[in-house]
Amino acid sequence: MSEDDRRRLTRRHFTVATAAAAAAGLIGSPARAAAAPRTTAPYAARRDTSGAPFVVPALREWVGAEGEFRLRPDCRITVPRGDRRLIRLAHKVTGEMAELTGVHLRPPRVGDGARDGEIHIRIDPTDSHPAGGERYRTEGSRIAVTPRHIHITAPAHTGAFHATRSLLQILVGGGRRALPAGTAVDWPAYARRGFVLDVGRRWFEPSFVRDYVRYLSWFKYNTFQIHLNDNEISPPDGDWSKAYSAFRLASDHPGFTGLAATDGAFTRRMWNELEDVAADHCVQLIPEIDAPAHARAFIEFKPELGLDGGSSDHLDLAKPGTTEFMKSVFDEFVPWFRSPIVHFGADEYPKEHARQYRDYFNAIAAHLHSLGKQPMAWGSMKWMTGTAEGYVRDVLLSMWSEDWYTPAMALEDGYHYVNTDDSNLYIVPLADYYHGKTGLDGPWLFENWEPHVSRTQRVEPMAPGLDGAMSAVWNDLVHADYGSEDVHRLVEPTFGLLAQKMWRGVEPGQTYEEFMDGVSRLGVGPGTEHLTSTLGNPSSG
Repeated sequence: MSEDDRRRLTRRHFTVATAAAAAAGLIGSPARAAAAPRTTAPYAARRDTSGAPFVVPALREWVGAEGEFRLRPDCRITVPRGDRRLIRLAHKVTGEMAELTGVHLRPPRVGDGARDGEIHIRIDPTDSHPAGGERYRTEGSRIAVTPRHIHITAPAHTGAFHATRSLLQILVGGGRRALPAGTAVDWPAYARRGFVLDVGRRWFEPSFVRDYVRYLSWFKYNTFQIHLNDNEISPPDGDWSKAYSAFRLASDHPGFTGLAATDGAFTRRMWNELEDVAADHCVQLIPEIDAPAHARAFIEFKPELGLDGGSSDHLDLAKPGTTEFMKSVFDEFVPWFRSPIVHFGADEYPKEHARQYRDYFNAIAAHLHSLGKQPMAWGSMKWMTGTAEGYVRDVLLSMWSEDWYTPAMALEDGYHYVNTDDSNLYIVPLADYYHGKTGLDGPWLFENWEPHVSRTQRVEPMAPGLDGAMSAVWNDLVHADYGSEDVHRLVEPTFGLLAQKMWRGVEPGQTYEEFMDGVSRLGVGPGTEHLTSTLGNPSSG
C-alpha cells in the first residue's frame, strides 16, 4: 500500500474512492506490528495471583486466606470523620451494593476502624508501594478481607474508588453475597487509560454520555475524551454549504449566537452535570475542540475564515483573524472545563500550508497554557513538516497514525503521548473500514496488543513519555441509520479487554474465551440510566 493510500485510510478522511478500492480488494487493511508471543514482562512487579477473585482489570497482587466475608443487611460502610468525599462514596457504594446484590446495607457510619460486619474505607497519604511508585500513590489501593470485616486503604481518593469497583465486581462475579478472605494490592501500569467519543458528527443524548462515564469507571478507565465538533468528510455534490457540520457547546454569550448545532449541544448546565458525574466516578473529561481542519462549523459561523473563499472545511491560517477567533472560542469555553487538559485537535490539515500550521499549533498551545491548561493535540509533524523542528514540546500528543507522526519520533523528540493507533483502536460504525461492522479485533488484541504497540512499531513497554492508550469511536457516516445502542454493541466486546491491557496485562495461561466469559458476567456496572450489556455470547468480540 502506498503512503497516499494509507493517508486516505486514516481516520475521518476515508474517501469514497478508497472505500470502493478496499471493497474490490485493491487496498488491504493497514499493516499491524508483527505478532509476538504474549508477554507479562512490562508487569513483572506482581506476585502470583492464582486463586484471586476475577475482576477487570485483574488484581495486581493477591494473597488468599481462610474463610469469607458474608454480605448481610446488618453490614455497613464506615469512613473517618471529616472527609466529605469519602462520605459521599460510602453512600454511593451502599446504593450500588443494593442495586447489584439485592442486599440493603445499614446507612454508613462515620468513625475510626471497622467493627464486625463493616467495610472501612480510609485515605492514608503516607501509604506507598515500592513497585507501584507514582502509579500506586495516585490510583493504588490495599484491600484486606477477613471473615469479620473489610479494610480499604489508599494513598488518594481515586485509589479508594477503584478498590470499591473491585469489591463490587467480586460480588457480581461470585454469587453476590460473599467475598473470599485475602489481601489485595493493586495499581495501574499506565497513567492514562481512556476512550474517545465523536459527538461532533453524531449527537448522543447526555444520558448516554453520562452512562459511558459510569461504564468507564467500572473497568477503572480514568479518561474520557469528547470530540466536540466536526463535519462530514465529503460535501454533497462538492458543495460545502450542504455539508453536515456541528459544534456541540451552546454559549449564552451573544458573540457566539448561532455557533452551536441546532440538533444537539451541551449547555453549560448540561456540561456541569456531566462533569459532576465524572468527578464522582474518578474519570477526567478531556474536551476536544478541533481546528484548523474538521472546522466546517466554524466556517459556517464565519465564512471569511475558510480556505478557498469558505468552500472548505479548513480554516485559512494566512488570515490573522483566524487564530484570534479560535483563541476567542477557547476563551469562552475553557472556563467550562474542569480538566487540566484541553485537546485542540490540529490534525489532517493540508501540508502545503505547513508553516502556517506550525505557527497555529504553537500559538494555540501557548494560549491554552495562558488559560491554565495543558494542551493536547493529534500528532501530525511527520506528515506536515517532516520533523518536529520548530514545534513547542509542552503538548501532550495523541498518536493516531504512523504516517502522520510515529511513537518512536515522539519519544525521541521529547513529547509525552497517548497511543490512539487507528489500525488497532478505531471504530467507525457501519463503515467498511476501521472495524465498522464487528468492532475491534478482540482475539488479536488479547494475544498481541499492549499500550506500547502501534501499527508497525513497538516502543519499550512503559517507556518514559508513553502515558497510556485510548480507543475511539468516529462517526464518519453522518447520514447512516444507527444510534447509541449500535455504538455500544461495537464497543463493549473489547472494552474490558483494553482496560485489562492498560492496567496490567492479561493473566499468564489465561485464554481469550476464559477472559471474555468473566467479562460478560460483570455487565456494565451500577448506576446507569439506560445502558445495558450486549454480551449475550460470553466469547463474543
